[in-house]
Amino acid sequence: MTALTRWVLSHKLIVVGFWLIMTVVGFASASSATNALSQKFELPGKESFKANQTILRTYGTDPANPPFVSVITLPAGTTVSSPGIKAQLTRAFDRVAAHLPGSRSVSYASTGNQAFVSHDGRTTFGLIYPVEALGFNGPTLAQNQIKAALSGVTVAGQPIHLTGYDALASGGGGGSGPSVLVEALLGGLGALLILILVFRSFMAIVPLLMAIVAIPTTLLLVWGLTAVTDISFIVQFLVSLIGLGVAIDYSLLVVLRWREEHTAGVPNEAAVIKAMQTAGKSVIFSGTTVAIGLLALLVLPVPFLRSVGYGGALIPLVSVAVAVTLLPVILAGVGPKLDWPRVGGVQAGRWWTSWAQLVVRRRWFAALVGVVILGALVSSAATIVLGATNADALAKTGDAHSGLVALERSGIGVGPLSPFEILVADTGSANLVGKLSHVSGVQGVVAPNSPSWRRAGTAIVDVLPTVDSNTPAGHDVVNRVRQVAHAQLGGALVGGQAPGNFDFIDAVYGNFPLMIALIALITFLLLARAFRSLLLPLKAVVLNVLSVGAAFGVMVLMWQNGYGSQAIWGIKSTGAITSWVPIMVFAFLFGLSMDYEVFILARMREEYDTTGSTNSAVIGGIGRTGRLVTSGALILFFAFIALASGPETDIKVIGTGLAAGILLDATVVRMLLVPALVSLFGRWNWWMPHLPARLLRVEPSMVRVQASALDAAAE
Repeated sequence: MTALTRWVLSHKLIVVGFWLIMTVVGFASASSATNALSQKFELPGKESFKANQTILRTYGTDPANPPFVSVITLPAGTTVSSPGIKAQLTRAFDRVAAHLPGSRSVSYASTGNQAFVSHDGRTTFGLIYPVEALGFNGPTLAQNQIKAALSGVTVAGQPIHLTGYDALASGGGGGSGPSVLVEALLGGLGALLILILVFRSFMAIVPLLMAIVAIPTTLLLVWGLTAVTDISFIVQFLVSLIGLGVAIDYSLLVVLRWREEHTAGVPNEAAVIKAMQTAGKSVIFSGTTVAIGLLALLVLPVPFLRSVGYGGALIPLVSVAVAVTLLPVILAGVGPKLDWPRVGGVQAGRWWTSWAQLVVRRRWFAALVGVVILGALVSSAATIVLGATNADALAKTGDAHSGLVALERSGIGVGPLSPFEILVADTGSANLVGKLSHVSGVQGVVAPNSPSWRRAGTAIVDVLPTVDSNTPAGHDVVNRVRQVAHAQLGGALVGGQAPGNFDFIDAVYGNFPLMIALIALITFLLLARAFRSLLLPLKAVVLNVLSVGAAFGVMVLMWQNGYGSQAIWGIKSTGAITSWVPIMVFAFLFGLSMDYEVFILARMREEYDTTGSTNSAVIGGIGRTGRLVTSGALILFFAFIALASGPETDIKVIGTGLAAGILLDATVVRMLLVPALVSLFGRWNWWMPHLPARLLRVEPSMVRVQASALDAAAE
């Protein structure tokens, strides 16, 4: 690290020029980079994916996207059998077909099937499968086209409501929330306020400047990756918001250490070198652990998650590169001028030192409190239900909500929002319809005879479940339908949104333990080498897993059970956590929370090597890093809260999960459990026997026979 820093400081123009070029090119190519990102969600080897892709190629519509559902409730005394009603319904769907060429639709008007009608005959619905553009905006654009087609159209004087999962998710109005840029600006504003409180000088702009360099550079490199492989468009959101928090965090650690050394009288350039020898190494280890957490997604058999892994791993790696090259140049050049009026930020925080002393004195009680808090939240996480958000939780007002209410009040229920689409040979469709009609949990089965439903010797059979198909009860219906379909002569493939969701859960969470084990093992080895200890990295890995579990518990309590979502966002309990959310939360939170562990333990190790006292190391380490960890956590918290301001419920869930996880980790774990446990473990924290030390290529660290007076008094 010293050699790298000296080289950087002796080639300042080259370093500044390089990062300036990367930043300018990154900003200039941002639009091209985002346009090059993949919109695909593939699940190779799974029946639902094969069915959905075959239907997409043959018919032009993607069953992975649930249909839009048009709902009409006729006035009292009028039913679908009343004169002229069927003709009016037919004209309404003809308008939709004219506005959306290539779309498929099915209803009572086109089939006469009573499965599309309520028991009293007054409420009826139709399914519309439009040809959608790829990406988040695809359903919104299709929804707007359908609404335009149905604008002003009535049946027996009653309006036609447009509902469905996508319509409900957007609030039913096709609107949108803050853009990625606005979310990043909100997060940046919150970060700036915190940095001003931390530095109380113009130095507050330096970490933000590093983020301004890191974010477009990362996006530029992601664009380069798209030339050789698909990268999910989800990465652009992560680069903007996760990149903001990580780049600022790493810069904050280095700048605070430089400030400490420089104010203590060390010459400026020597202070930069000293900061990089200590804080710089911590930044490298932290960035490596975050990258490992993301690269572990490569073990999952889902291409878009893998792409998030190697695309997202660039975020911490670029932030580290900026922090260890450009930042030393800035500090050596204009650091003292920017650090004006230099108010605070040098000595160990008195409040944090007092807190650490209290935890050391009451370490058993502190450890018990921390374990109880984490245990309660982890126990809540054990009740997590993976699936799709309940329809009732997606929108509380609007046309889509009105359509949903009409379905529920009529007794039809939410089953039609996510039907199963079965691809079968044309000649066998009638036979399959008859068999599926007798399956428990099936409300109706339909195989329209129109060309938009029968092509290339195949036919599409739609199955309408009686329950929400994304629930455990819906899963049972899917399994029963698949048994019948697989027994069909010539075979049949079951697709649709719900079967795809269950296949995703099976593919991803079947490999989830392997992913956790891989991350834990590599992280343990890295930290064991960094701290020359076996116990400290083991504790760090266990606490990190528990910390992520606690974040899952917060998501379960707030969203799945509704304790908070209703009060804060006015959204009912979701009943389930969307299947991809826990994977993303784990991948990012494990690495990000490890940042704080590395920051704290690195300083504790430094203090221990100086004093030989574990308790002195705990007090000194927390005293020096407490404000840093708290500030860094608040910065990330603002970034994630900005993410949670988006319109999508799933984005709110992942934003609140990450925000809660970071706060829990920085408070309960790092400021309560870590100092308490390190104090309890005493001299064994620093034990590294000869054999593992030789394997890890580090010096052994044996348990000291004599404890310091402070440790002896504490014991």
